[in-house]
Amino acid sequence: MLDVCLLAAVGVTRHKSKELSRKQSQQLELLESELRKEIRDGFAELQMDKLDVVDSFGTVPFLDYKHFALRTFFPESGGFTHIFTEDMHNRDANDKNESLTALDALICNKSFLVTVIHTLEKQKNFSVKDRCLFASFLTIALQTKLVYLTSILEVLTRDLMEQSSNMQPKLMLRRTESVVEKLLTNWMSVCLSGFLRETVGEPFYLLVTTLNQKINKGPVDVITCKALYTLNEDWLLWQVPEFSTVALNVVFEKIPENESADVCRNISVNVLDCDTIGQAKEKIFQAFLSKNGSPYGLQLNEIGLELQVGTRQKELLDIDSSSVILEDGITKLNTIGHYEISNGSTIKVFKKIANFTTDVEYSEDHCHLILPDSEAFQDVQGKRHRGKHKFKVKEMYLTKLLSTKVAIHSVLEKLFRSIWSLPNSRAPFAIKYFFDFLDAQAENKKITDPDVVHIWKTNSLPLRFWVNILKNPQFVFDIKKTPHIDGCLSVIAQAFMDAFSLTEQQLGKEAPTNKLLYAKDIPTYKEEVKSYYKAIRDLPPLSSSEMEEFLTQESKKHENEFNEEVALTEIYKYIVKYFDEILNKLERERGLEEAQKQLLHVKVLFDEKKKCKWM
Repeated sequence: MLDVCLLAAVGVTRHKSKELSRKQSQQLELLESELRKEIRDGFAELQMDKLDVVDSFGTVPFLDYKHFALRTFFPESGGFTHIFTEDMHNRDANDKNESLTALDALICNKSFLVTVIHTLEKQKNFSVKDRCLFASFLTIALQTKLVYLTSILEVLTRDLMEQSSNMQPKLMLRRTESVVEKLLTNWMSVCLSGFLRETVGEPFYLLVTTLNQKINKGPVDVITCKALYTLNEDWLLWQVPEFSTVALNVVFEKIPENESADVCRNISVNVLDCDTIGQAKEKIFQAFLSKNGSPYGLQLNEIGLELQVGTRQKELLDIDSSSVILEDGITKLNTIGHYEISNGSTIKVFKKIANFTTDVEYSEDHCHLILPDSEAFQDVQGKRHRGKHKFKVKEMYLTKLLSTKVAIHSVLEKLFRSIWSLPNSRAPFAIKYFFDFLDAQAENKKITDPDVVHIWKTNSLPLRFWVNILKNPQFVFDIKKTPHIDGCLSVIAQAFMDAFSLTEQQLGKEAPTNKLLYAKDIPTYKEEVKSYYKAIRDLPPLSSSEMEEFLTQESKKHENEFNEEVALTEIYKYIVKYFDEILNKLERERGLEEAQKQLLHVKVLFDEKKKCKWM
């Protein structure tokens, strides 16, 4: 009897083992089939996919000079923007009080100003942030005196070279740790603003637009901002769900107060079934702009979407009573697919009655495409859903980086070549002037290594100015920069800087994908950059009168642009904070006796002004 039981147990065990092996084999075959499909689809996309770059994207939304300058001067100090944007056209130029007039005259004494800057930089608690702020206040205070500001830049750059010569000259201007380094960034921004707008602006905006278009062609997780199409592996949405395109017939409600007669209000818009309602809104708005060349008359948070089914209408929302709730209380955002919207469905864009809300701030209590690890969740009807994704391998989707690169490649190269080419065989005045200045300083110092001068030029222009622009389109255009776009632009900026590097890249299979992505293009870019630097050097030198005329014209353009009194007041705060140290330095320096007297007079005027306020 015992033998029979043992044989039966062995038989059952063997049967279960075979059944388990069969199921595992089926699962492995299914996984292998999915992997093959993903890899084949990725390969086919690289060979066949073409992005229709929009030739007309309406007017390029350039910021005016004032806001462009303030965003580059104070990239991390937005609080200063409003105090400098006061309307200066209604102010009387004679209203400047006596104390500020005296300070303005004093900082126009070159020896005094240079002494003050060097004294401030020797103070231990005069931080890097203070140096950058002081340089920007000085740029604004001297915005209409660019010839003088340029002479200060020359003196401070020579002094910086003296400090660097005893160490490593190749490191000069590499970081922003001194007043002159930030001053150079600001000076380039002022002098190249016209070139940026006239030559580089349009291809730059086209790049940002094309990149956005490619990203939005695939799923984008609204919570994490990760996307299937990206240049940056860190922002790759590799937990990608299956998705399909849905063509909508969108009808825009007429807005009589701000709509012209020839506006097209019936537009076909392609969205994805995995798009949230908010994402669909954005695509609908962009489609209206592309179709009509001008934006819809309402803001995004002022409109709603309504699904039209016969005579019935249903408002579409990211969260409503039908939203799926996971077991741990997390709410899954509604999508086009959630509402079972099919091709050809009619969506009405309408104006909300009141109580416009700002963009929704989603928290850890919400999810979109990247689901939490809960085993299952249920909707309000009690139906249970799986919470985990199918098995995915991130590396399967690295082809999406290449697909995105291919989609924007021609636009990117057009942008790069607009930066390092010479229109009509002429370089912008500021670039030619400063590069010749660096060449002259190297010659004076008997620096024979050409790499040193190349690095100086690279640190002063592409690193100090262009990279800042490429990574921050919101400095140039009236647009929002999403975290995902920021990640993609970082890859582009790195490729741009690699083109200027003299170091040969030694990349292996384990190198970061962000470096590998443009590895084959960099050698070509390097040759173009070398030709660009040589072409600038071979141009006839600018005469002093030519440069002075250019700077004078730029100064006149920016008259009454900023509230210079605010800048002077901020400068004085630094002077009075380190007043004793500055005064002691002036006492020890020859030829600054008059400046010392003027500084004491300025302090008396400010003290009297302060007393008057208290009386």
